[in-house]
Amino acid sequence: MEITKPRVALLASPGMGHLIPVLELGKRLVIQNNHHATIFVVANDTSSEQLSKLVNSPDYDILDIVLLPCIDISGIVGTDASLVTQIAVMMHESIPALRSTISAMKYRPTALIVDLFGTEAMAVADEFEMLKYMFIASNAWFVAVTIYAPALDKKVLQEEHVNQKKPLKIPGCSAVRFEDTLEAFLDPYGPMYDGFLQVGMDMSKADGILVNTWEDLESKTLAALRDFNMLRRVAKAPVYPVGPLARSVASSPVSGSHVVLDWLDKQPHESVIYVSFGSGGTLSSKQTMELAWGLEQSKQRFIWVVRPPLDHDVFDSYLTAGSGALNTAEGALDYHYLPEGFLIRTRDVGLVVPMWAPQPEILAHPSVGGFLTHCGWNSTMESIVNGVPMIVWPLYAEQKMNATMLTEELGVAIRSKEVPSEKSVVGRGEIEMMVWRIVAEKQGHAIRNRVKELKHSAQKALINGGSSYNSLSKIAHECENSLQFTQEKAEGA
Repeated sequence: MEITKPRVALLASPGMGHLIPVLELGKRLVIQNNHHATIFVVANDTSSEQLSKLVNSPDYDILDIVLLPCIDISGIVGTDASLVTQIAVMMHESIPALRSTISAMKYRPTALIVDLFGTEAMAVADEFEMLKYMFIASNAWFVAVTIYAPALDKKVLQEEHVNQKKPLKIPGCSAVRFEDTLEAFLDPYGPMYDGFLQVGMDMSKADGILVNTWEDLESKTLAALRDFNMLRRVAKAPVYPVGPLARSVASSPVSGSHVVLDWLDKQPHESVIYVSFGSGGTLSSKQTMELAWGLEQSKQRFIWVVRPPLDHDVFDSYLTAGSGALNTAEGALDYHYLPEGFLIRTRDVGLVVPMWAPQPEILAHPSVGGFLTHCGWNSTMESIVNGVPMIVWPLYAEQKMNATMLTEELGVAIRSKEVPSEKSVVGRGEIEMMVWRIVAEKQGHAIRNRVKELKHSAQKALINGGSSYNSLSKIAHECENSLQFTQEKAEGA
């Protein structure tokens, strides 16, 4: 039987930050290009209730979603292993299940798309003679750094970037300041850096690199990635900006009325600051206290998604984030870590939500006028596509790079003078000032206008004939040609 449309498989790493853009990419391939998409999800044994709600959302009925067997890595890595190591081991251990599942499929996929942590699975694509692509759920600047890393001299990197704290120069792109650098670069001779180098080398082996950005957002960096004299000589694989890939209101795991949305319906236009640090972001006890005081002193309306503070590595909650999430209508957590009387004093202007809130619906609501965010790229995309200006508060991974891009290059956000970290605390006075500037002051007018311009730019990129629409169509055309070649080969055998 002849297959008339390509079947594409996509592999998502553990964590909502990896899964959401993969689901959106699969949905785009189905709707825009009439492909069949199968999403392979690598889950851990502490995956949250939100994961189940997300993959079972009616908006993703057009996808075949396959949950690979849960991976228990407790006997392989210690509890002190970094998040990167944990995810890498989980992805490695999932390869046999992925291979056997693809082998048993009646109609094997034409192409396999893997994310940042799934490069090892490209060998499976080679085994089954499939096209292989990488999908980077972050931006082109991060792609450029990753691709260029193998070309760096470790000694020079250690001496100039780490010891002397000089910016890391990337041909044709903005340099990465030391204070914004990735954790892997802090130890060029460590295992995390070696793993990062491997990803950079694997990128060049792919048939293409898909990136969650669009042409007008990062034209300079994308030009460098296409220029042989800049980065193409090391990138080799073509880069396709296909973004923004962000959850729509329909694909968010919430249905019907929600206490947060009901509250927002009663608030004035663009008057509310939304505060959330992503699916796994947490703050220290002291910083949580200062944030509470800053919000209260600002006297502005707010929604704050609160998690119990952690006074250790913020990565620790990433894989278990969302487990035990509560709707505020069902009960509240013990808020002993907030200032005494805070909930009572702010009840007329603020709403504290434990653990989880329907972010796409919140950012799309006309009452929201600002977003205090950890700068995860998913949250960034959701904010921009809804025209919401940001207060950036990076926590880990490439979020510091994202924060710099949003404030200094794109002009859609502001940030504190003190860089948030485990060793420093942003004071209540500065938090109050930032909230005021974004939501209430005339000084924030330019920022609010700029983010609305980017919202329209994003919409333009996705429509028929737009830059991202055309990029994804090129991938689809390659899959169609590969399918036709395979069928002709089979007929001639």
